[in-house]
This record gives sequence, structure tokens and C-alpha cells, in this order.
Amino acid sequence: MTAAILAQEALSRTESGVVNGFFAVLAIVAIVSALKMVTSSNVVHAALYLLVVLSAVAGVYVILGAEFVAATQVLVYLGAIMVLLLFGVMLTRAKIGTDTDLDNEQRWIGALVGAGMLAVMTYSLWEGFGDDKLPDTMVPQPTQAVSDSIFGTYLVPFEALSLLLLAALIGAVVVARRD
Repeated sequence: MTAAILAQEALSRTESGVVNGFFAVLAIVAIVSALKMVTSSNVVHAALYLLVVLSAVAGVYVILGAEFVAATQVLVYLGAIMVLLLFGVMLTRAKIGTDTDLDNEQRWIGALVGAGMLAVMTYSLWEGFGDDKLPDTMVPQPTQAVSDSIFGTYLVPFEALSLLLLAALIGAVVVARRD
């Protein structure tokens, strides 16, 4: 009986190590892609790096056991938002090649503000949660409860967001047609 328990614990530690490894790979991919996205001087390349970042986030949701949220991430962000962004880039006739006019002397102020926000968020999370551990017996929410929450309680904000995205697409068409 003791050998079976020890084997189960060893298997659990191995699975945990594999999950941590996958998370580390996804985190590195997301961070590198995010840095490439904000430093890219090509708008289309920046949009494609954003696609990689959003895909890595969907992978993290799968690791966390939130398949519904991962599927929503893929459908809404990777599908709809990226199509909207690429339509906006194409319709506004943005420069496709490398553009040197996108850089200015205020990037260091932005980097300083970003570092300050990172420090504030890190401090807030550390103070708020400290050394708290997640419970070992976390039960994921059933998909029906999540969908009832989105399409029940939050139906009006969900529809308002879809109208906002539609207005942004129509606005991009209007701006492109003025030329």
C-alpha cells in the first residue's frame, strides 16, 4: 500500500513538472512575442506577433483547465479581433513596409511608465496574496455555468462590445473611403 502511494506521489510530481515546463515555454513565447510586437516597425508584423501572444495565452488557459475560456480566446481574440485589426490596417492604407517615422524620443518615458506599472502591480499582488497557495482540490466551473454567466448576467455588455467592434470596422471603411 505504501509503494502505491509513493508511486502516485511521484507521478503527480512528474505531471506537475511537465505542466510547469509547458507553462514556462508558453510564457517565454508570449513575452518574446510581446516584446517583438511593441518593437516592430512593420504594422502587419506587429499584428502577427499579437496573434502569437494571444495564442500563447489560450495555451495557458488550456493548461489551467479552462477549456471554455481557451476556446473563447481563440474565437474572439484570434478570430474576430485579429480580422478586425487586419481589416483596419488594410482599409486605412497603412504603410506595409518598415516605417521609421513610428519611433520618437518619448519611448524612454513609456518604458519608465511601464516599469512603474509593473512595480505597482507586483507589489499589489504580493501584498494581496503573499504566500497563499491555491487549493489542491480546485474544481473547474462547468461550461454551462460560465456560458449562463456570460449570456445571462452579462448579455448587454457582451452585445454592446459587438456593436462597438462593428462601429470600429465601419469607421475604418469610412476613413478609407475619404481618400
